[in-house]
Amino acid sequence: MITLDSIRKRFGPLEVLQDVSMAVRTGAVTALVGPNGSGKTTLIKIVLGLTRADEGALHLDGAPADEAGAYRRAIGYMPQAAHFPVNLRVADVIDLVTQLRPGEAVDDDLARAYDMRGIGDKFVGTLSGGTKQKLNAVIAFMFRPSLLILDEPTAGLDPLSANVLKEKIRAVRGEGRSVLVTSHIMTELESLADDVAFLCDGRLRFSGSVAELLEHTGGGSLEEAIAGLMRTERAVRRASAPADAGLRLAPWLAPEPRGAA
Repeated sequence: MITLDSIRKRFGPLEVLQDVSMAVRTGAVTALVGPNGSGKTTLIKIVLGLTRADEGALHLDGAPADEAGAYRRAIGYMPQAAHFPVNLRVADVIDLVTQLRPGEAVDDDLARAYDMRGIGDKFVGTLSGGTKQKLNAVIAFMFRPSLLILDEPTAGLDPLSANVLKEKIRAVRGEGRSVLVTSHIMTELESLADDVAFLCDGRLRFSGSVAELLEHTGGGSLEEAIAGLMRTERAVRRASAPADAGLRLAPWLAPEPRGAA
């Protein structure tokens, strides 16, 4: 469905992504994982066209992503925390988004499952975090996108609502659509993902199926496998660090010398 070829991105002196090449297969759920600051958010922004890579190429179905960004009509995006206008009602938000794409088929499965009609007259500013996340999901899935990008999709959802969303993700995969999902809940990803892409320090350290990752690391679960990769990366980084590259503490954080009163 989508491929990234030799993607590089730098912000000033900091190289956030270094020669990243990966694919999100058609009809598969790909988990994008890695420690905080590994480059996941920047990679997602490049796919969404919210920022541009300094080098490399983005392809959808084998064709280069167009400069005008028309390819984004095929993408549904669920950010970790959506920011809808607080002075609009829930029904207004859904109606506004629908008017932006007139005539297109609308998927209302989640809207019905989450009873958006029942809370349609409530102002967004009065909603709980979990209810805002439900609205976030409804908008992302609304126009039956070929590719869904879901950033911590179950954050703030109660167990029942989270289960509804995960079942919807599985249904989308069964229809042959593609999903790129990030989460810090490895058990959740293990129940959903077919493939895993592991980023660390801006480099892609592993890309393949969940089964291949478990075999590669010898882990009994996705959580164990990812933790093992992170330990390895940390050990390599420490081994390659200069001898004087240790953390320099501020004076008030430094330990007192022995014998100090």
